[in-house]
Amino acid sequence: MIAEALAGIALFKSAVAGIKSAIGTANDVSEIGSYINQLFTAEKQINQERNKKAGVSSLDGFRDAASNVIDAKLVQEQLAEVRNLVNMRFGPDTWQSILDEKAKQEREARLAAAEARRLAIEKQDNILQAVYWAVCIGLGIFAISLILYVIKEATSV
Repeated sequence: MIAEALAGIALFKSAVAGIKSAIGTANDVSEIGSYINQLFTAEKQINQERNKKAGVSSLDGFRDAASNVIDAKLVQEQLAEVRNLVNMRFGPDTWQSILDEKAKQEREARLAAAEARRLAIEKQDNILQAVYWAVCIGLGIFAISLILYVIKEATSV
């Protein structure tokens, strides 16, 4: 757990440093896009780790509460700094545009995953229905064959 949180924080710091070094020389936002993606990935990791720790019920789980709160505050400060740097370099609404695009892509990914699950369930239902009908037809053929056999045997006696 602690290793995951430290990895998220290290990734976050690396992304912030990359953005700060590239912001002055970048001609467009896409040149620092990988750092911004890295920043969001690190923020997600840090938040997930923090949420895991929030559910701990023993006193041992609250031992690192101060460092978790401080880390979260530092992340928010650095995010605000990055937001200001990006907005100053590329225009006042750039960061919000990035957040809007990120939210749109996440929404589209969730919809695509839901559609893929729906299609998989539909395919599975189709297979089960085909098996059902194959069994029904097989049983029908068997029943008709059995009836014909019984009739044949009854008439031959």
